[in-house]
Amino acid sequence: MLASHALLQQLSLPPRPRPFQFSSSYSPPLLSLRALSCFKPLARPFTASAGAGSDYNRLIQSLCTQGHLAQAMQLLPHERNPSQRTYEALILACGRHNAPSHAAAVHRHLIDHGLDQDPFLSTKLIDMYSHLDRLNNARYVFDRTREKTIFVWNAFLKALALANQAEEAVSLFREMGVPMDSFTYSYVLKACIASSSHPSAAPHRVKQIHAHVCRHGFASRVYVVTTLIDCYAKLGSVTYSERVFNGMIERNVVSWSAMISCYAKNERPFDALELFKEMMVTEPETVPNAVTMVNALQACAGLAALGQGKVFHAYILRNALDTVLSVVNALIAMYSKCGSFEMARRTFDRMSDRRDVVTWNSIISAYGIHGFGEKAIQVFHDMISAGVSPSPITFVSVLGACSHAGLIDEGKSFFESMSREHGILPRSEHYACMVDLLGRAGQLDEAVKIIEGMRIEPGPTVWGSLLGACRVHCNVELAERACVRLFELEPVNAGNYVLLADIYAEAKMWEEVTRVKKLLETKELQKVPGCSWIEVKKKMYSFVSVDEMNPQIEQLHALLVQLVNEMKNNGYVPNTKIVLYDLELAEKERILLGHSEKLAVAFGLINSGNGEVIRITKNLRLCEDCHSVTKFISKFSKREILVRDVNRFHHFKDGVCSCSDYW
Repeated sequence: MLASHALLQQLSLPPRPRPFQFSSSYSPPLLSLRALSCFKPLARPFTASAGAGSDYNRLIQSLCTQGHLAQAMQLLPHERNPSQRTYEALILACGRHNAPSHAAAVHRHLIDHGLDQDPFLSTKLIDMYSHLDRLNNARYVFDRTREKTIFVWNAFLKALALANQAEEAVSLFREMGVPMDSFTYSYVLKACIASSSHPSAAPHRVKQIHAHVCRHGFASRVYVVTTLIDCYAKLGSVTYSERVFNGMIERNVVSWSAMISCYAKNERPFDALELFKEMMVTEPETVPNAVTMVNALQACAGLAALGQGKVFHAYILRNALDTVLSVVNALIAMYSKCGSFEMARRTFDRMSDRRDVVTWNSIISAYGIHGFGEKAIQVFHDMISAGVSPSPITFVSVLGACSHAGLIDEGKSFFESMSREHGILPRSEHYACMVDLLGRAGQLDEAVKIIEGMRIEPGPTVWGSLLGACRVHCNVELAERACVRLFELEPVNAGNYVLLADIYAEAKMWEEVTRVKKLLETKELQKVPGCSWIEVKKKMYSFVSVDEMNPQIEQLHALLVQLVNEMKNNGYVPNTKIVLYDLELAEKERILLGHSEKLAVAFGLINSGNGEVIRITKNLRLCEDCHSVTKFISKFSKREILVRDVNRFHHFKDGVCSCSDYW
């Protein structure tokens, strides 16, 4: 499925240098002019005479380069004629060290010397203010520049994109008074999808800019087209990304990486790995970089393709890409989601001196999805002790860990501490975690109170969490209430209709089941078919429910029938209530036998070696019957079976599941 190990060995990338780090809390002692003369690149000491202007220029530039912004600012008044390069050095240093007060002083100095109209320095000022999150200041500089070159226009477009100002960016794009270049299109495209105020307008904006790109002859520019691929991917328009990518005359590693990322982040990990293979085979001169490997690892994580993930890890080590923090973070996530928790923890432990909040989030999430809620809480406290401030995603991970482990009080405590101790206002996903936490535990009334007390409008994730809890506890009234909102918010999400039908079926309300099915037909919505993946000998195999096209289907069914008969002799009773059809009992059992995860387990038993761990990924929640069957199979076959469903990991061994039947 992937390029061979030998092919990967042919690729080589030099290690990336470590980025310069500056502590904003560090305040170096003030230096005398005599001491300052010791700094390079001065060739000789200087004196504060009228003829020392060039010395001051060089010294200010040197101090900025070496990170001594405060000292450089002290010397600025002594320079009668600061050069353009000196101002550039000061502006870059102000942005790099996040120094708004110094930035304002430099800007005032520019105005006093009549250089604020210089297009080159205006561009640098706009970039600086954008970095400092001072959009109004950037706009002031842009408006006052009389000679707006393409670089000035692009700088302000970039500032608007970073500030999520899509409407103003598109308006500015239409008013441009100079010919556009590749960067212009890239910045305005990024602005189109950056705004959160009107997300529904984003697809139309991107298509408009795409048409503009084609009309003005930029459809062959790799940089522009790659940005289009990325924009369509972020909008979930995989088909459009494919069309743009397939129409490219010239591709580079960035464009390949963008398309691989599109597949990996839009639930098509199999296609992502296939495209990686195509890149390696058809364009061997294209060397995967850190971004490529992060996307490939995400695809492996999506499929639980541990064998292929290890091949990528070997490539990363050979090419020193393990020096890139994002790559190591992706490795932790890959090993965790592939069920190899030990390797995830080992990778985390090896980077003790360079962990960021994403690193900590990855390991907390790993503990959570594997059911180790208390350990996830301990790691959270370790992160705080290490001086790393939690992010909103940190709390999603730790609240999810509490939910999977049934730690109600701990989850409530974390939720309350978000704003009180860490200054983070809960978002929709945090409320959804709390609804899930309380709902799983049967505290549906408390979950409803959480929703009613939200400071923001409940979104589909919140109502979806409530609906999922209603399914677990068969609460018809609350399920109907949740679905009223979900059908408004997600009118084409067939999963909500299916869950409601499940709840009606559990309550034996067959007329309501029929009504929901007719709604699905009327709206022409298709239920997402259950699909499972298994990796055997570094090759991926997929199964769908009642998969009659598989060449081994008869052999798989025969093995499952044999196992089910043995299980029935040991007390197993098929859970036919989850079949949403009013059929004979034997027919319901036949449907249950064809579930995709059962087929994947049988395939693993037949095609993998004795003692090998069977690893399966499913795109939906593991059903109760498959859960019971897999527990029995793990005992009878004496095999460890790992199943990752849409919610969490299930470790089956000796007839017991790690979730303790709480999922």
